[in-house]
Amino acid sequence: MIMTGTKELVKTEKSRMLTPFDDLERWFESMWSRPSSLFGPSLWPASRLMEMKELSPSVDIYEEGNELVMKADLPGVKRDEITIDLTGNTLTISGEKKQEEKVEKENYYRYERCHGSFHRSFELPEDIDTEKVSAHFEDGVLEIRIPKTEEAIGKSKKIPVD
Repeated sequence: MIMTGTKELVKTEKSRMLTPFDDLERWFESMWSRPSSLFGPSLWPASRLMEMKELSPSVDIYEEGNELVMKADLPGVKRDEITIDLTGNTLTISGEKKQEEKVEKENYYRYERCHGSFHRSFELPEDIDTEKVSAHFEDGVLEIRIPKTEEAIGKSKKIPVD
């Protein structure tokens, strides 16, 4: 714990020796977060769908100046395996993370890295300029910049308070 005067800023735990129960606790945590991982890849369709869900990329969406910015984490995906489609005001990011090699080694204990196809769709606001959308991919992060229309930039609305 770090103290300044009498005010506590950050709590820290004292380090301790690892016990056999630490491994058991991690195993239980993984069992509840991914039950199918206990028995390896499942042949049961519902379990396979749960495993495939992991390929859904994490996406941040925010406004920066006069643009809407989307950033998607796509580690291990190559640039030519990414497709961005804009239909109306629906933007879809899709692609495929290919398996590097088929692993059939006896000395493998776990195989957790995911591969397969993915897609995410987002409904965009009406006031965007679909002709000026740009995308950049670097270091496993896809950045899409979507400018607002000229009308949307100057649009301001006063809301009366009752």
